[in-house]
Amino acid sequence: MREAAASVGASAGGVGPAGPLVSGAEAEAEAAKLLPFLTPGARTDLQAAAARHVLGLTGSGPGRTLLTSRAALLRALVELAAAPAPAPAPARDAARALVNLTADPCLHDPLLAAEPGLPGRLLDRALDPQCPWAEEAAAALANLSREPGPCAALMEALGAGEPAECGLERLVRALCAPGYNARAPLHYLGPVLSNLSQRPGARAFLLDPNRCVVQRLLPLTQYPDSTVRRAGVVGTLRNCCFEHRHHEWLLSPEVDILPFLLLPLAGPEDFSEEEMERLPVDLQYLPPDKQREPDVAIRKMLIETIMLLTATAPGRQQVRDQGAYLILRELHSWESEPHVRVTCEKLIQVLIGDEPEHGMENLLEVQVPEDVEWHLQQLDLQEQEQCKREQQELASEPPAEGAVPP
Repeated sequence: MREAAASVGASAGGVGPAGPLVSGAEAEAEAAKLLPFLTPGARTDLQAAAARHVLGLTGSGPGRTLLTSRAALLRALVELAAAPAPAPAPARDAARALVNLTADPCLHDPLLAAEPGLPGRLLDRALDPQCPWAEEAAAALANLSREPGPCAALMEALGAGEPAECGLERLVRALCAPGYNARAPLHYLGPVLSNLSQRPGARAFLLDPNRCVVQRLLPLTQYPDSTVRRAGVVGTLRNCCFEHRHHEWLLSPEVDILPFLLLPLAGPEDFSEEEMERLPVDLQYLPPDKQREPDVAIRKMLIETIMLLTATAPGRQQVRDQGAYLILRELHSWESEPHVRVTCEKLIQVLIGDEPEHGMENLLEVQVPEDVEWHLQQLDLQEQEQCKREQQELASEPPAEGAVPP
């Protein structure tokens, strides 16, 4: 287990309706006519119609390509979307259009060429507690920050704010504070933070013991109202756990990260008294209606995060001592997704297997010979193929008698 890279970036995808299909020449002519109506000072009704039309164009590949070839139009779109509150109503459609444009990584370069300050301007709107379309701004940032260049620009924007408060602190506060923006839920700040945590500077901030950032994020691993927010927070914690020097602190009572990672993986199992005593208090005597994390990708990330915490010998011992095996054993019996079950098996093997020989105790620092690495990659590919076959077999099985097809 070694650090190749932090986790892949999280994204928001695209939003908004697709427009009617038009020919290339017609689209060119329409795009040329739109610019005057998107600029400040245009009549609000005409500005609204123009913004809706641009949003429609972003619903198709050719429309997005056309828009990104017109720098002046992109700048006008950004100006409208980034207008401070109170802003004209068409600003929301402009922001939605930016979500669709940023969903395509190939369009990031032309977007940033037209408006180099785009990450910072979106950040201002996302963190504005009065902005009604702050969620759309956060979603566009989640898309942009998947790529290294825009992510670096966003880090710069976060560092360019008022000296009295760090930009990352503002972002974490907006993510963690209930009702920060009464008109926007800000779920997509989760993926934004996850993408930022791929950068060493962001991880240093998140893991600063004096800031108590991780402790504020941990309750969001079970946030009930948004899969997007939960996934972003778990992805952030996973990236932070690549920093093995902080494992002792993360597992200590000061942070106590492990119960927050295990609780979403736990079900309503009734353990024996002896087994129950091995579990942290928060995992004992769970109610009979306790549900596991419903999202497959989040379950896998939670297991991978615990796996990272077992990179060192003290970490493995602490994870064992807190009864993680019991939760994982029951999860493995319950889990229906083959690739998640395989990930769970690997972690169980680490916990119940023999300790590595001297000099190889830190699994993140083990140097794997190229031939061994190639062989392991082939085994991983075989496992993935086996998982695909199992999923196909499950999908092809006829429903049980009386069952309702999905």
